[in-house]
Amino acid sequence: MKRTLLTFTILLSVSLYAERWVGGDISMLPEYEIHNSAYKDAAGVVIPDLVTWLHTECNWNLFRVRLFVNPTNPNHDGVVQDLDYVTALGQRIKAAGASFMLDIHYSDTWVDALHIQAPEAWKGSNDSVMADSVGAYTRRVLHHLNDANASPDFVQVGNEIMFGLCDIQVHPYYVAGDNWKGYLGLLRAGSQAVREVCPDAQIILHTDRPCDTTATSYYYQRVVDAGIDFDVMGLSYYPFWHGYMTPEQNKAANLTTSLTMLANRFPNHRVQIVETAYNFQHWSSQGIHYDTRSTWPCSKAGQYQMISDLMDVLNGFPQVTGLCYWFPEEAGNGDDTDWKKQSYGTVISTWLNRGFFACEQSSTGHNLHAVNSSDIAHLMGQFAIPSTALNDVSQGLTWNKYLINHHLFIQHHGTTYTISGACY
Repeated sequence: MKRTLLTFTILLSVSLYAERWVGGDISMLPEYEIHNSAYKDAAGVVIPDLVTWLHTECNWNLFRVRLFVNPTNPNHDGVVQDLDYVTALGQRIKAAGASFMLDIHYSDTWVDALHIQAPEAWKGSNDSVMADSVGAYTRRVLHHLNDANASPDFVQVGNEIMFGLCDIQVHPYYVAGDNWKGYLGLLRAGSQAVREVCPDAQIILHTDRPCDTTATSYYYQRVVDAGIDFDVMGLSYYPFWHGYMTPEQNKAANLTTSLTMLANRFPNHRVQIVETAYNFQHWSSQGIHYDTRSTWPCSKAGQYQMISDLMDVLNGFPQVTGLCYWFPEEAGNGDDTDWKKQSYGTVISTWLNRGFFACEQSSTGHNLHAVNSSDIAHLMGQFAIPSTALNDVSQGLTWNKYLINHHLFIQHHGTTYTISGACY
């Protein structure tokens, strides 16, 4: 009996580890590296390769990279990721042993709730031709990445697409005149292309109203009812734009209530937070919908606490399988040795102040934020089961296992992890 239990525990831990992903969108990392931005850990020791360090030292197992069709507009900060750029970074991610999430924008520039423009080369197409363009482009990109040993493990068919894609507008509520037929045709074309070329990849549909339960439910119900093939409901969650995490903080609109709705209404789909971030300095009220500083101060400690609280919320939902921080590699405007050689900086024109490293322009490099002898990168790594914990599991140490409604939960050092699926 004891031997049987031990074997079960080992298999269980490996399966669980494979179902939890944590990491960040590092789409600007090569630009910072080209312009001599030196990354250091919290102790001031140079990090030679940030991807490898985050994977091996911090237990990150996922990195996200955005892709634009033809990113040629120099006035759009952060829009440099063409296919060659993404291929090289994807190769690094896979070579490091991590999973690769590809975020296809289907545009030449940023796509979000307010911007749904098609690539210039596709503009003016009717719905059918636009869908053909989405499908053909997706296939070409994925074949290219496969051939380059950079196959993505997750593919986003669009970025924050709740209000439309490729000049086709919809809303997450009823609006007369919305072109849902054309819009769903785009999603179907992209999804089918992913299944055809990368059948093992998980398909993500990405939305950006995580605390609006009604809008989120309406959107995903329309997509599911249309038979669109996808695996993951990807959510952006920024407290200053979207609101609080729990009903105690805001009863009317909060992340916990929305996650509960998704778990109950869409049990066959997983959920991931594919974007989140918080300011560690220089709070800006411009465009901000919620002033959350009384809950999470605009400081390194406040940023750390926000992520810690978010992890606590997500750990309560077996359906949530991923957490991805947006732009953790932010390190000022660019070149540490001569960042003013361009008036707007060499990488970005302004600081967002939401990354994990010091933003000050300094030839000595950028230290990882230290918070009470810890740091946010290592904190996030705890969302996936640490490798040391796997050793504890294999030895049957310090773990508690219990069943609730046929779902298996295991607890380690006060943190609860959950098994996807059901146990009987």
